This record gives sequence, structure tokens and C-alpha cells, in this order.
Amino acid sequence: MSNQQNYSNHVRWQPLVHFVILPLLFLNLIFQSIRLYQEPSWDRVFLVVLSLVFIMMNVAARIQALRAQDRVIRLEERLRFRELLPAPLLQQSSSLTPGQLVAVRFADDDELPIIVAGVVEGRLKTSKEIKTAIKNWRGDHLRV
Repeated sequence: MSNQQNYSNHVRWQPLVHFVILPLLFLNLIFQSIRLYQEPSWDRVFLVVLSLVFIMMNVAARIQALRAQDRVIRLEERLRFRELLPAPLLQQSSSLTPGQLVAVRFADDDELPIIVAGVVEGRLKTSKEIKTAIKNWRGDHLRV
């Protein structure tokens, strides 16, 4: 990617999912709801419920993909910590939550010990605080 990734542009949009599939599913739900209002019947109720199920399936698939990705990120970061953190900080880093580990991945190798120390000491608690504290952003262009 030619763009330098940072906090303001790191959100990943999946065009097919976010701008095609989900809008079409919501339009279908609205259409089916209007049809149910205009001509109430059990068939129409079934179509509204089916529309909701399709939306829930799409959201569930997205959540599952993100959870699997977070597990891989946590493993990658634990391995990275072994290489880059001093022993005392490495031991303390086991207290990081999964969300904190996922946020820390954006810190480059030189800045990683400073960011992890900030999290361990309690100065950086939330994912947003961690990401905004990072000065040298290490882009993650492969996430789903």
C-alpha cells in the first residue's frame, strides 16, 4: 500500500460487505417490512424474519472472522514480545487484555517497549489510548 497507515486511517472497510451486501440486506428488510404492513400475512412475516436472519448471518460471519484474526494477532504479538521486550517487562506483559494486545500491534519495534510499559503501568488502558499514543505506526494492511 502506498498510504502510510496511522490512527486516523487505520479502519479497514470491506467494500463488498460494508457498501454492497449489508446495504442490500437492510433495503430488503425495509422492503419486506413495508410489504408486511401493506398486506399482512404469515408469508410476509416469514420474509421479514428471513431478512433479519440474513443480516444476522452476515454479522455473525464478520464477527467470527474478526475473532479468528484477533487470536492470530495475539499469538504474533506474544512472539514479538519475546524478541523485543526485556525480561521483566515480558513477564508483566502477560497482564495485557486481548484488546490491548490487538491495539499494541501498531507500535513499531523501537516503540513497542515504551507502549507496553505504558499499558502495564496503567497509563494506557483503552485501545484508543494505546493507538493514539503510538508515534511510529506499524501498518497492518492484511487484516480482514
